[in-house]
Amino acid sequence: VNLKIKFRESFRPFAPSVLVEDAGDYFELDRESPYMLLVAPVREGRNIPAVTHVDHSARIQTVRREDHPLYYDMIAAFKAETGCPVVINTSFNVRGEPIVCTPHDAYTCFMRTEMDYLVIDRFLLDKKKMKPLSDDIDWRRRFELD
Repeated sequence: VNLKIKFRESFRPFAPSVLVEDAGDYFELDRESPYMLLVAPVREGRNIPAVTHVDHSARIQTVRREDHPLYYDMIAAFKAETGCPVVINTSFNVRGEPIVCTPHDAYTCFMRTEMDYLVIDRFLLDKKKMKPLSDDIDWRRRFELD
């Protein structure tokens, strides 16, 4: 994701979103963290490298169904499929660009990166079925890695 979508250094971890009832099984966390403000160690034996910092901590977002029913249900479906109640959470932007604010921003970011699919509300876009952007700027040169 770092190299194909965010265009940032591969060593930079993402934040985890975890079902609130499973947070204590994966992280040494004794309270909810709905705003991704708390950092806690990843529990011994839990291997989640995409969200684990070099000091074995993670900046956690706990998700309750009452607060975010669609997001909660998506994570619960992922857990049912994989056995893991943790997904990565990152801002929707390319390194150096502002966070997307509109469907047009989201579509442009989607088309410029190596994302396969984009979901906006109840719409699913498949990159294979999309026409390439025409007359796009050479935006990657503006945001080279350090």
